Amino acid sequence: MDGCVFCKMVKGEIPVARVYEDEAVLAFLDIGPVSDGHCLVIPKEHCARVDECDPAVLARVASSLGKIAGAVAQAMGADGYNILSNNGRAAGQLVEHLHFHVIPRKANDGVFTQWPSFEYEPGRLEKLAEEIRKNLK
Repeated sequence: MDGCVFCKMVKGEIPVARVYEDEAVLAFLDIGPVSDGHCLVIPKEHCARVDECDPAVLARVASSLGKIAGAVAQAMGADGYNILSNNGRAAGQLVEHLHFHVIPRKANDGVFTQWPSFEYEPGRLEKLAEEIRKNLK
């Protein structure tokens, strides 16, 4: 897609520190990392969000995530890692090209220290589940 910074990276028009590449997937170090070794994993084919991505393309990306995450964790001596994907501006997606963050973690590193969870009011859980099921395609 014209103007997409990640598409330009795939084409080699913008340099990146590549860590993995095959015919469908590119992984590179994030220039604004949360931790050392923080990588982005993207499909080479442009799609903006998980729900808009061709299932075959999404499968190729998903099949590479484990290998990449394991390599990143081992190289960084990480105790664990997060795999995150922000989809849409409201979710924090800054580049409108599907990407997955692989964020190596160490115990007590201070990254993502609180998950903002809450409890549903009685009956709300079932109502929401029904609404979601109605919208499955």
